[in-house]
Amino acid sequence: MTQSHSHPRFVRPLATAAGQAIPLGLAALAALAALAVLAACGLGAASARAAAWLPGRVIVGYAPTQPYAADGHTAVAPASALERERPRTVVMRLAHHESVGRALETLRGSPGVAYAYPDYVAREAGAFYPDDPGLARMRRGWEQMQWNMLGETSVNAPEAWFNLLADKRAGGKGVVVAVLDTGVAYRDWGRFEISPDFRGTRFVAPYDFVKHNAYPLDRTGHGTFVAGVIAERTNNGIGLTGLAYGTSIMPVRVLNQSGEGAESTIADGIRYAVKHGARVINLSLEFPPSHVHSASQIPLVVHAVDDALRHRVVVVAAAGNDSVSQIAFPARIPGVISVGATTKDGCLASYSNTGPGLDLVAPGGGDDAVLPSDPACHPNRKLPPVFQMTLSDPPSDGQPGSFHRFGFPGLYVGTSMATPEVSATAALVIASRVLGPDPTPAQVLRRLQRTATPLPAGMTTPNPRYGAGLVNAGAATSRTPAVPTG
Repeated sequence: MTQSHSHPRFVRPLATAAGQAIPLGLAALAALAALAVLAACGLGAASARAAAWLPGRVIVGYAPTQPYAADGHTAVAPASALERERPRTVVMRLAHHESVGRALETLRGSPGVAYAYPDYVAREAGAFYPDDPGLARMRRGWEQMQWNMLGETSVNAPEAWFNLLADKRAGGKGVVVAVLDTGVAYRDWGRFEISPDFRGTRFVAPYDFVKHNAYPLDRTGHGTFVAGVIAERTNNGIGLTGLAYGTSIMPVRVLNQSGEGAESTIADGIRYAVKHGARVINLSLEFPPSHVHSASQIPLVVHAVDDALRHRVVVVAAAGNDSVSQIAFPARIPGVISVGATTKDGCLASYSNTGPGLDLVAPGGGDDAVLPSDPACHPNRKLPPVFQMTLSDPPSDGQPGSFHRFGFPGLYVGTSMATPEVSATAALVIASRVLGPDPTPAQVLRRLQRTATPLPAGMTTPNPRYGAGLVNAGAATSRTPAVPTG
Protein backbone atom coordinates (compact mmCIF):
# COMPACT_ATOMS: atom_id res chain seq x y z
CA MET A 1 0.00 0.00 0.00
CA THR A 2 1.43 3.43 -0.92
CA GLN A 3 1.21 6.35 1.46
CA SER A 4 -1.92 8.42 0.85
CA HIS A 5 -4.16 10.87 2.62
CA SER A 6 -7.16 8.93 1.36
CA HIS A 7 -8.48 5.68 2.79
CA PRO A 8 -6.81 2.42 1.76
CA ARG A 9 -8.39 0.46 -1.05
CA PHE A 10 -11.05 -1.38 0.93
CA VAL A 11 -13.83 -3.52 -0.43
CA ARG A 12 -17.23 -3.78 1.20
CA PRO A 13 -17.32 -4.63 4.90
CA LEU A 14 -18.53 -8.02 6.10
CA ALA A 15 -22.28 -8.13 6.46
CA THR A 16 -24.90 -10.07 8.34
CA ALA A 17 -27.56 -12.08 6.54
CA ALA A 18 -29.74 -8.97 6.55
CA GLY A 19 -27.06 -7.04 4.71
CA GLN A 20 -26.09 -4.84 7.65
CA ALA A 21 -22.52 -4.22 8.85
CA ILE A 22 -22.04 -5.40 12.41
CA PRO A 23 -22.15 -2.65 15.07
CA LEU A 24 -19.96 -3.00 18.12
CA GLY A 25 -21.52 -2.24 21.47
CA LEU A 26 -19.76 -0.78 24.49
CA ALA A 27 -18.83 -4.22 25.82
CA ALA A 28 -17.09 -5.10 22.57
CA LEU A 29 -15.21 -1.80 22.55
CA ALA A 30 -14.08 -2.44 26.12
CA ALA A 31 -12.91 -5.90 25.11
CA LEU A 32 -10.86 -4.41 22.27
CA ALA A 33 -9.28 -1.93 24.65
CA ALA A 34 -8.46 -4.73 27.09
CA LEU A 35 -6.83 -6.75 24.34
CA ALA A 36 -4.70 -3.76 23.34
CA VAL A 37 -3.53 -3.29 26.94
CA LEU A 38 -2.82 -7.02 27.29
CA ALA A 39 -0.72 -7.07 24.15
CA ALA A 40 1.23 -4.02 25.25
CA CYS A 41 1.79 -4.84 28.91
CA GLY A 42 0.97 -8.34 29.94
CA LEU A 43 1.98 -11.79 28.81
CA GLY A 44 5.01 -11.22 26.63
CA ALA A 45 5.86 -11.94 23.02
CA ALA A 46 4.71 -15.55 23.02
CA SER A 47 1.17 -14.80 24.12
CA ALA A 48 0.95 -11.68 21.95
CA ARG A 49 1.71 -13.80 18.89
CA ALA A 50 -0.85 -16.38 20.01
CA ALA A 51 -3.62 -13.71 20.34
CA ALA A 52 -3.56 -13.03 16.58
CA TRP A 53 -6.03 -11.16 14.43
CA LEU A 54 -7.70 -12.10 11.19
CA PRO A 55 -5.81 -11.08 8.06
CA GLY A 56 -7.65 -8.99 5.53
CA ARG A 57 -10.05 -7.13 7.80
CA VAL A 58 -10.09 -4.31 10.33
CA ILE A 59 -12.60 -2.69 12.67
CA VAL A 60 -13.11 1.04 12.17
CA GLY A 61 -15.07 3.54 14.26
CA TYR A 62 -16.16 6.85 12.74
CA ALA A 63 -16.78 9.91 14.88
CA PRO A 64 -20.55 10.53 15.10
CA THR A 65 -20.18 14.18 14.11
CA GLN A 66 -18.35 13.22 10.88
CA PRO A 67 -20.16 10.22 9.43
CA TYR A 68 -18.41 8.71 6.45
CA ALA A 69 -20.32 6.77 3.85
CA ALA A 70 -18.78 6.24 0.44
CA ASP A 71 -18.01 3.47 -1.99
CA GLY A 72 -16.74 0.46 -0.09
CA HIS A 73 -18.06 1.68 3.29
CA THR A 74 -21.34 1.04 5.04
CA ALA A 75 -22.03 3.16 8.08
CA VAL A 76 -24.21 1.77 10.87
CA ALA A 77 -27.24 3.95 11.36
CA PRO A 78 -27.64 4.85 15.05
CA ALA A 79 -30.77 3.44 16.61
CA SER A 80 -30.90 5.52 19.79
CA ALA A 81 -29.63 8.70 21.43
CA LEU A 82 -27.00 6.62 23.26
CA GLU A 83 -25.70 5.22 19.99
CA ARG A 84 -25.62 8.70 18.41
CA GLU A 85 -23.11 9.71 21.10
CA ARG A 86 -20.54 7.02 20.27
CA PRO A 87 -18.59 6.21 17.12
CA ARG A 88 -20.28 4.33 14.35
CA THR A 89 -18.45 1.08 13.68
CA VAL A 90 -17.89 -1.02 10.59
CA VAL A 91 -16.08 -4.32 10.08
CA MET A 92 -14.10 -3.67 6.92
CA ARG A 93 -12.48 -6.17 4.57
CA LEU A 94 -9.22 -5.11 2.94
CA ALA A 95 -8.33 -5.41 -0.71
CA HIS A 96 -6.19 -8.33 -1.80
CA HIS A 97 -2.63 -8.16 -0.43
CA GLU A 98 -3.59 -5.19 1.79
CA SER A 99 -1.54 -5.20 5.01
CA VAL A 100 -3.49 -4.90 8.27
CA GLY A 101 -0.68 -2.88 9.83
CA ARG A 102 -0.38 -0.40 6.99
CA ALA A 103 -4.16 -0.09 6.72
CA LEU A 104 -4.40 0.75 10.42
CA GLU A 105 -1.60 3.28 10.11
CA THR A 106 -3.45 5.08 7.32
CA LEU A 107 -6.88 4.85 8.94
CA ARG A 108 -5.72 6.19 12.29
CA GLY A 109 -4.41 9.29 10.57
CA SER A 110 -7.56 9.88 8.54
CA PRO A 111 -10.14 12.60 9.33
CA GLY A 112 -13.27 11.35 11.04
CA VAL A 113 -11.80 8.05 12.24
CA ALA A 114 -12.22 7.65 16.00
CA TYR A 115 -10.37 4.34 16.21
CA ALA A 116 -9.13 1.44 14.07
CA TYR A 117 -8.19 -2.02 15.38
CA PRO A 118 -7.40 -5.46 13.99
CA ASP A 119 -10.19 -8.03 14.17
CA TYR A 120 -8.72 -10.01 17.06
CA VAL A 121 -9.20 -13.76 17.37
CA ALA A 122 -10.27 -15.15 20.74
CA ARG A 123 -9.40 -18.64 21.95
CA GLU A 124 -11.00 -20.72 24.67
CA ALA A 125 -10.07 -19.50 28.13
CA GLY A 126 -7.39 -21.45 29.95
CA ALA A 127 -5.23 -22.54 27.00
CA PHE A 128 -2.36 -21.29 24.86
CA TYR A 129 -1.69 -22.74 21.41
CA PRO A 130 1.72 -21.88 19.90
CA ASP A 131 2.45 -21.54 16.20
CA ASP A 132 5.14 -24.23 15.71
CA PRO A 133 4.59 -25.77 12.24
CA GLY A 134 5.81 -29.37 12.55
CA LEU A 135 6.04 -31.44 9.37
CA ALA A 136 2.93 -29.74 7.97
CA ARG A 137 4.88 -26.47 7.71
CA MET A 138 1.79 -24.56 8.65
CA ARG A 139 0.86 -22.53 11.68
CA ARG A 140 0.03 -24.84 14.62
CA GLY A 141 1.07 -27.89 12.62
CA TRP A 142 2.58 -29.32 15.81
CA GLU A 143 -0.94 -30.31 16.87
CA GLN A 144 -1.02 -32.96 14.12
CA MET A 145 2.11 -34.64 15.52
CA GLN A 146 2.35 -34.02 19.25
CA TRP A 147 -0.53 -36.12 20.54
CA ASN A 148 1.48 -36.40 23.75
CA MET A 149 1.06 -32.65 24.36
CA LEU A 150 -2.54 -32.15 23.24
CA GLY A 151 -5.66 -34.29 23.63
CA GLU A 152 -7.38 -36.65 26.05
CA THR A 153 -4.38 -38.97 26.43
CA SER A 154 -1.79 -36.19 26.62
CA VAL A 155 -0.10 -34.24 29.40
CA ASN A 156 -2.45 -31.27 28.75
CA ALA A 157 0.26 -28.84 27.71
CA PRO A 158 -1.89 -25.89 26.47
CA GLU A 159 -3.49 -25.36 29.86
CA ALA A 160 -0.12 -25.57 31.60
CA TRP A 161 1.36 -23.03 29.17
CA PHE A 162 -1.52 -20.67 29.87
CA ASN A 163 -1.12 -21.09 33.64
CA LEU A 164 2.57 -20.23 33.53
CA LEU A 165 1.98 -17.24 31.24
CA ALA A 166 -0.58 -15.98 33.76
CA ASP A 167 2.03 -16.42 36.52
CA LYS A 168 4.53 -14.43 34.39
CA ARG A 169 6.91 -17.42 34.37
CA ALA A 170 6.36 -18.49 30.78
CA GLY A 171 7.28 -22.11 30.17
CA GLY A 172 8.86 -22.55 33.60
CA LYS A 173 11.21 -19.60 33.41
CA GLY A 174 13.82 -19.57 36.16
CA VAL A 175 14.09 -23.34 36.71
CA VAL A 176 17.14 -25.39 35.67
CA VAL A 177 16.59 -28.96 34.47
CA ALA A 178 19.66 -31.21 34.17
CA VAL A 179 19.47 -33.76 31.34
CA LEU A 180 21.84 -36.64 32.13
CA ASP A 181 21.97 -38.48 28.84
CA THR A 182 23.93 -38.93 25.60
CA GLY A 183 24.54 -35.20 25.37
CA VAL A 184 22.53 -32.47 23.67
CA ALA A 185 22.89 -30.71 20.30
CA TYR A 186 23.01 -27.41 22.15
CA ARG A 187 25.73 -25.49 20.25
CA ASP A 188 27.83 -25.29 17.10
CA TRP A 189 31.30 -26.76 17.67
CA GLY A 190 33.53 -28.36 15.05
CA ARG A 191 31.53 -31.05 13.26
CA PHE A 192 28.55 -30.56 15.60
CA GLU A 193 25.66 -28.20 15.03
CA ILE A 194 22.94 -26.84 17.30
CA SER A 195 19.43 -28.19 16.74
CA PRO A 196 17.47 -25.47 14.87
CA ASP A 197 14.74 -25.48 17.53
CA PHE A 198 17.23 -24.86 20.35
CA ARG A 199 18.24 -21.42 19.14
CA GLY A 200 16.89 -19.24 21.91
CA THR A 201 16.81 -22.04 24.51
CA ARG A 202 19.05 -21.27 27.49
CA PHE A 203 21.77 -23.83 28.29
CA VAL A 204 23.82 -23.65 31.48
CA ALA A 205 26.86 -25.42 32.97
CA PRO A 206 27.36 -28.10 30.27
CA TYR A 207 29.77 -30.96 30.98
CA ASP A 208 30.79 -34.22 29.32
CA PHE A 209 31.70 -36.98 31.81
CA VAL A 210 32.47 -39.39 28.95
CA LYS A 211 35.05 -37.19 27.20
CA HIS A 212 35.82 -35.12 30.34
CA ASN A 213 35.42 -31.74 28.72
CA ALA A 214 32.92 -28.88 28.68
CA TYR A 215 31.27 -29.87 25.38
CA PRO A 216 28.62 -32.58 25.95
CA LEU A 217 27.52 -32.78 22.30
CA ASP A 218 25.08 -35.52 21.37
CA ARG A 219 26.28 -38.41 19.18
CA THR A 220 23.03 -40.41 18.98
CA GLY A 221 20.03 -38.04 19.11
CA HIS A 222 18.58 -39.55 22.30
CA GLY A 223 19.65 -36.76 24.65
CA THR A 224 18.66 -34.07 22.16
CA PHE A 225 15.21 -35.65 21.89
CA VAL A 226 14.83 -35.75 25.68
CA ALA A 227 15.99 -32.14 26.08
CA GLY A 228 13.61 -31.12 23.29
CA VAL A 229 10.61 -32.64 25.06
CA ILE A 230 11.48 -30.47 28.05
CA ALA A 231 12.60 -27.18 26.55
CA GLU A 232 12.50 -27.06 22.78
CA ARG A 233 11.82 -23.47 21.75
CA THR A 234 8.07 -22.88 21.45
CA ASN A 235 5.97 -20.43 19.45
CA ASN A 236 8.95 -19.57 17.26
CA GLY A 237 7.64 -20.83 13.93
CA ILE A 238 10.12 -23.74 13.91
CA GLY A 239 9.72 -27.44 14.58
CA LEU A 240 7.65 -28.62 17.53
CA THR A 241 6.97 -27.54 21.10
CA GLY A 242 8.72 -28.10 24.42
CA LEU A 243 6.58 -28.61 27.51
CA ALA A 244 8.71 -26.43 29.81
CA TYR A 245 10.10 -24.23 27.04
CA GLY A 246 11.14 -21.43 29.38
CA THR A 247 13.41 -23.54 31.58
CA SER A 248 17.19 -23.65 31.31
CA ILE A 249 18.74 -26.98 30.31
CA MET A 250 21.95 -28.29 31.87
CA PRO A 251 23.40 -30.79 29.38
CA VAL A 252 25.38 -33.48 31.22
CA ARG A 253 26.74 -36.33 29.11
CA VAL A 254 26.91 -39.60 31.06
CA LEU A 255 26.08 -42.09 28.26
CA ASN A 256 28.43 -42.89 25.39
CA GLN A 257 27.74 -43.23 21.66
CA SER A 258 26.29 -46.70 22.29
CA GLY A 259 23.87 -45.27 24.85
CA GLU A 260 25.67 -46.87 27.80
CA GLY A 261 27.11 -45.34 30.96
CA ALA A 262 28.89 -46.64 34.05
CA GLU A 263 27.38 -46.28 37.51
CA SER A 264 30.30 -44.11 38.63
CA THR A 265 29.84 -41.78 35.64
CA ILE A 266 26.12 -41.38 36.30
CA ALA A 267 26.76 -40.71 40.00
CA ASP A 268 29.32 -38.04 39.07
CA GLY A 269 26.76 -36.47 36.76
CA ILE A 270 24.09 -36.33 39.48
CA ARG A 271 26.47 -34.69 41.96
CA TYR A 272 27.61 -32.22 39.30
CA ALA A 273 24.03 -31.23 38.51
CA VAL A 274 23.25 -30.63 42.19
CA LYS A 275 26.41 -28.57 42.68
CA HIS A 276 25.68 -26.38 39.65
CA GLY A 277 22.13 -25.42 40.52
CA ALA A 278 19.82 -27.96 38.89
CA ARG A 279 16.31 -27.96 40.37
CA VAL A 280 15.19 -31.06 38.45
CA ILE A 281 17.31 -33.98 37.19
CA ASN A 282 16.04 -36.10 34.30
CA LEU A 283 17.32 -39.69 34.08
CA SER A 284 15.96 -41.29 30.90
CA LEU A 285 18.10 -44.33 31.55
CA GLU A 286 17.88 -47.65 33.38
CA PHE A 287 19.97 -50.42 34.84
CA PRO A 288 18.18 -53.49 33.40
CA PRO A 289 16.35 -55.43 36.15
CA SER A 290 18.00 -58.62 34.91
CA HIS A 291 21.38 -57.12 35.87
CA VAL A 292 20.64 -54.82 38.80
CA HIS A 293 17.92 -55.97 41.19
CA SER A 294 19.08 -54.33 44.43
CA ALA A 295 20.09 -50.83 45.49
CA SER A 296 23.17 -52.37 47.11
CA GLN A 297 24.54 -53.04 43.60
CA ILE A 298 24.65 -49.33 42.69
CA PRO A 299 25.67 -47.57 45.94
CA LEU A 300 27.31 -44.61 44.19
CA VAL A 301 24.12 -43.68 42.36
CA VAL A 302 21.99 -44.26 45.48
CA HIS A 303 24.21 -41.94 47.53
CA ALA A 304 24.24 -39.30 44.78
CA VAL A 305 20.43 -39.40 44.56
CA ASP A 306 20.14 -39.11 48.34
CA ASP A 307 22.41 -36.05 48.19
CA ALA A 308 20.21 -34.52 45.48
CA LEU A 309 17.03 -35.07 47.50
CA ARG A 310 18.64 -33.51 50.59
CA HIS A 311 19.36 -30.44 48.47
CA ARG A 312 15.68 -30.31 47.43
CA VAL A 313 16.41 -31.40 43.86
CA VAL A 314 13.63 -33.37 42.15
CA VAL A 315 14.94 -36.56 40.51
CA VAL A 316 12.82 -38.20 37.78
CA ALA A 317 13.72 -41.56 36.20
CA ALA A 318 12.41 -44.04 33.65
CA ALA A 319 10.69 -47.18 34.92
CA GLY A 320 12.33 -49.14 32.09
CA ASN A 321 11.43 -50.84 28.82
CA ASP A 322 11.70 -54.53 29.72
CA SER A 323 7.98 -55.47 29.85
CA VAL A 324 8.43 -56.85 33.37
CA SER A 325 6.56 -56.34 36.64
CA GLN A 326 9.54 -54.69 38.28
CA ILE A 327 10.65 -51.08 38.09
CA ALA A 328 14.26 -50.60 37.02
CA PHE A 329 16.88 -48.69 38.97
CA PRO A 330 17.48 -45.79 39.47
CA ALA A 331 13.70 -45.25 39.29
CA ARG A 332 13.29 -47.70 42.21
CA ILE A 333 15.42 -45.62 44.57
CA PRO A 334 13.20 -44.14 47.31
CA GLY A 335 12.39 -40.50 46.61
CA VAL A 336 12.92 -40.75 42.84
CA ILE A 337 9.81 -40.13 40.74
CA SER A 338 9.39 -43.31 38.68
CA VAL A 339 7.70 -42.98 35.29
CA GLY A 340 6.01 -45.60 33.12
CA ALA A 341 4.79 -45.08 29.57
CA THR A 342 1.39 -44.90 27.87
CA THR A 343 0.22 -44.86 24.26
CA LYS A 344 -2.04 -42.61 22.23
CA ASP A 345 -4.94 -44.84 23.33
CA GLY A 346 -4.22 -44.00 26.97
CA CYS A 347 -3.20 -47.62 27.54
CA LEU A 348 -0.05 -48.95 29.14
CA ALA A 349 2.67 -49.26 26.49
CA SER A 350 3.60 -52.83 25.62
CA TYR A 351 7.25 -52.36 26.66
CA SER A 352 6.72 -50.38 29.88
CA ASN A 353 7.80 -51.88 33.19
CA THR A 354 5.23 -51.93 35.97
CA GLY A 355 5.10 -52.90 39.61
CA PRO A 356 4.76 -51.63 43.18
CA GLY A 357 6.25 -48.19 43.63
CA LEU A 358 5.44 -46.89 40.17
CA ASP A 359 4.57 -43.22 40.70
CA LEU A 360 3.15 -41.94 37.40
CA VAL A 361 2.82 -42.59 33.70
CA ALA A 362 3.24 -40.26 30.73
CA PRO A 363 3.03 -40.66 26.94
CA GLY A 364 5.88 -42.78 25.58
CA GLY A 365 4.35 -43.89 22.30
CA GLY A 366 4.22 -47.26 20.62
CA ASP A 367 1.67 -50.05 20.83
CA ASP A 368 -0.77 -50.99 23.58
CA ALA A 369 -0.06 -53.73 26.10
CA VAL A 370 -2.31 -56.77 26.14
CA LEU A 371 -4.69 -55.90 28.96
CA PRO A 372 -8.14 -57.42 28.32
CA SER A 373 -9.56 -55.78 31.44
CA ASP A 374 -8.64 -52.28 30.23
CA PRO A 375 -11.13 -51.01 27.59
CA ALA A 376 -8.62 -48.38 26.39
CA CYS A 377 -6.19 -51.03 25.15
CA HIS A 378 -6.23 -52.26 21.53
CA PRO A 379 -2.99 -54.22 21.09
CA ASN A 380 -3.63 -55.29 17.49
CA ARG A 381 -3.21 -51.87 15.89
CA LYS A 382 -0.19 -49.74 15.09
CA LEU A 383 0.09 -46.56 17.16
CA PRO A 384 2.39 -43.55 16.69
CA PRO A 385 5.69 -42.81 18.41
CA VAL A 386 6.49 -39.58 20.21
CA PHE A 387 7.89 -36.89 17.91
CA GLN A 388 10.50 -34.25 18.67
CA MET A 389 13.23 -32.57 16.64
CA THR A 390 16.58 -34.35 16.93
CA LEU A 391 19.45 -35.73 14.86
CA SER A 392 17.96 -37.51 11.85
CA ASP A 393 20.93 -39.70 10.81
CA PRO A 394 23.82 -39.67 13.31
CA PRO A 395 26.76 -41.99 12.64
CA SER A 396 26.27 -45.45 14.18
CA ASP A 397 27.86 -48.90 14.07
CA GLY A 398 30.67 -47.61 11.89
CA GLN A 399 28.27 -46.22 9.31
CA PRO A 400 28.67 -42.60 8.13
CA GLY A 401 26.16 -40.05 9.23
CA SER A 402 25.85 -36.39 10.10
CA PHE A 403 25.64 -34.15 13.14
CA HIS A 404 24.20 -31.40 10.93
CA ARG A 405 20.89 -32.91 9.84
CA PHE A 406 17.81 -32.68 12.04
CA GLY A 407 14.28 -33.90 11.68
CA PHE A 408 11.47 -35.80 13.39
CA PRO A 409 12.50 -39.48 13.33
CA GLY A 410 9.57 -41.82 13.88
CA LEU A 411 11.73 -44.14 15.98
CA TYR A 412 11.33 -42.87 19.50
CA VAL A 413 9.15 -44.87 21.88
CA GLY A 414 9.91 -45.72 25.49
CA THR A 415 9.86 -44.65 29.09
CA SER A 416 12.79 -42.42 28.06
CA MET A 417 10.23 -40.28 26.20
CA ALA A 418 7.74 -40.33 29.08
CA THR A 419 10.26 -39.29 31.74
CA PRO A 420 11.07 -35.78 30.40
CA GLU A 421 7.34 -34.99 30.26
CA VAL A 422 7.20 -35.56 34.02
CA SER A 423 10.47 -33.67 34.57
CA ALA A 424 9.09 -30.75 32.59
CA THR A 425 5.85 -30.81 34.56
CA ALA A 426 7.81 -30.83 37.83
CA ALA A 427 9.74 -27.77 36.58
CA LEU A 428 6.48 -26.01 35.71
CA VAL A 429 5.06 -26.76 39.17
CA ILE A 430 8.16 -25.30 40.80
CA ALA A 431 8.11 -22.23 38.55
CA SER A 432 4.39 -21.64 39.11
CA ARG A 433 4.88 -21.47 42.89
CA VAL A 434 1.59 -23.24 43.50
CA LEU A 435 3.53 -25.02 46.28
CA GLY A 436 5.41 -21.93 47.41
CA PRO A 437 8.84 -20.69 46.37
CA ASP A 438 10.90 -23.76 47.34
CA PRO A 439 8.92 -27.03 47.46
CA THR A 440 10.56 -30.29 48.48
CA PRO A 441 10.80 -33.22 46.06
CA ALA A 442 8.17 -35.04 48.14
CA GLN A 443 5.77 -32.09 47.84
CA VAL A 444 6.26 -31.94 44.06
CA LEU A 445 5.59 -35.69 43.76
CA ARG A 446 2.41 -35.43 45.82
CA ARG A 447 1.21 -32.57 43.65
CA LEU A 448 1.82 -34.54 40.47
CA GLN A 449 0.06 -37.59 41.88
CA ARG A 450 -2.95 -35.73 43.23
CA THR A 451 -3.55 -33.93 39.95
CA ALA A 452 -2.86 -36.91 37.66
CA THR A 453 -5.61 -38.37 35.45
CA PRO A 454 -6.49 -41.79 36.94
CA LEU A 455 -5.94 -44.82 34.70
CA PRO A 456 -7.68 -47.01 33.78
CA ALA A 457 -10.57 -44.55 33.44
CA GLY A 458 -12.62 -44.45 36.61
CA MET A 459 -9.85 -45.67 38.94
CA THR A 460 -9.46 -43.56 42.06
CA THR A 461 -6.48 -45.22 43.78
CA PRO A 462 -2.89 -45.92 42.64
CA ASN A 463 -2.24 -49.25 40.96
CA PRO A 464 0.96 -51.05 39.86
CA ARG A 465 0.33 -50.54 36.12
CA TYR A 466 -0.31 -46.79 36.05
CA GLY A 467 0.75 -45.55 39.47
CA ALA A 468 -1.33 -42.50 40.38
CA GLY A 469 -2.20 -42.03 36.70
CA LEU A 470 -1.30 -39.94 33.66
CA VAL A 471 0.58 -36.76 34.54
CA ASN A 472 -1.56 -33.67 33.89
CA ALA A 473 0.59 -30.56 33.56
CA GLY A 474 -2.45 -28.29 33.27
CA ALA A 475 -4.03 -29.48 36.53
CA ALA A 476 -0.68 -29.61 38.34
CA THR A 477 0.02 -25.92 37.64
CA SER A 478 -3.51 -24.65 38.19
CA ARG A 479 -4.29 -22.49 41.20
CA THR A 480 -7.60 -24.34 41.58
CA PRO A 481 -6.99 -27.82 40.20
CA ALA A 482 -9.62 -30.52 40.04
CA VAL A 483 -7.99 -32.96 42.44
CA PRO A 484 -9.03 -36.62 42.17
CA THR A 485 -10.08 -38.17 45.46
CA GLY A 486 -9.65 -41.64 46.84
